[in-house]
Amino acid sequence: MTHRADARQMLDDRGYSGTLIRGQNPALLMEKAVRDRITESYYWKEQCFGLNEATLCDRAVNVSYVGGIAGTAQKPTPFLCLAFKLLQLSPDRKIILEYLANEDFKYLRALAAFYVRLTFDPPEVYKTLEPLLADYRKVKRRTRTGFSLSYIDQFVDELLTKDRVCATSLWKLPGRQQLEDLDLLEERVSPLGDELNEIDNDDAMPDAAPARNGDASHSDGEIRDGDGPDRGPAGSGSGSTSHSEPDG
Repeated sequence: MTHRADARQMLDDRGYSGTLIRGQNPALLMEKAVRDRITESYYWKEQCFGLNEATLCDRAVNVSYVGGIAGTAQKPTPFLCLAFKLLQLSPDRKIILEYLANEDFKYLRALAAFYVRLTFDPPEVYKTLEPLLADYRKVKRRTRTGFSLSYIDQFVDELLTKDRVCATSLWKLPGRQQLEDLDLLEERVSPLGDELNEIDNDDAMPDAAPARNGDASHSDGEIRDGDGPDRGPAGSGSGSTSHSEPDG
């Protein structure tokens, strides 16, 4: 790709012959108002000029939070600027999967997940992102009014269930059940399946004899403190609720 000082030229479809995503220039997947804020920002002009897939990775590992448009000045975050640069570069799918597989840099993984949601086909979105629902690491999130605490699995769950994330309107993702009915996806097995089966088995057992020697009875199927994970997987369509403020 030829690098131009004025990134807005990359948004001109006249004569565009690069990779198409859903029939259009990938850089146009973000709304015009957001694109304009990005290309006019200091971070974009100073840190994103001339980046390729390798040097963008170097920038991404230095990102310290996720987010879209932030602050009273409505400035784009470095995370959003790099996501836009990825759309311009349209790297090979193998490169994006390498970003995702890197467990050392969680913000690089979050950036790749965001790109996957914007550009991959529906079945591939689920197949690629659902394994990340087992990543419970904390991430910092930039909102319009400040910072909040989030988690990788919560961020991925929002990508799978919400229509707008990081100041970007996401294309409508078909429901997982719909894709299963079309035989495009296999039924997802919950990581908590074994625990749920044990609870069902406990419920089906007859009442146990009264506890002796002060032992607490645990035959009613209730989970005591410490019996399960502190935070279960968010899961696509799991009904998990994000308490973070809107990030644009």
